[in-house]
Amino acid sequence: QVQLVESGGGLVQAGGSLRLSCAASRRTFSLYAMGWFRRSPGKNREFVAAIRWSGGGIYYADSVKGRFTISGDNAKNTVSLQMNSLKPEDTAVYYCAACDANGGRSWSPALPAEYGYWGQGTQVTVSS
Repeated sequence: QVQLVESGGGLVQAGGSLRLSCAASRRTFSLYAMGWFRRSPGKNREFVAAIRWSGGGIYYADSVKGRFTISGDNAKNTVSLQMNSLKPEDTAVYYCAACDANGGRSWSPALPAEYGYWGQGTQVTVSS
């Protein structure tokens, strides 16, 4: 089991930046991967970015590529999401997610079902 706690959300103007952090209650290097998803009103949960500890690998949704950066700190058991050049359409509740190793089967970072642990979410609002 692992508990995830997000922080860093808030209100920002378009073009601004925010940095989200996710603290894990377990050693992050013991996890297979961690990621960020978001959900806007009336929409399904959407993949944002993920980092795979085992074997390396960083993944981004096309909509955030070049603007968002995911990074991890195993010493602090945290994963962060630096969000630059924010747009009103980035407004959403952002969720941190994590998963254990899956026994070697193929893994899809953008699928919510791959992740067994979720945080409570943090609101990000981008005003125009």
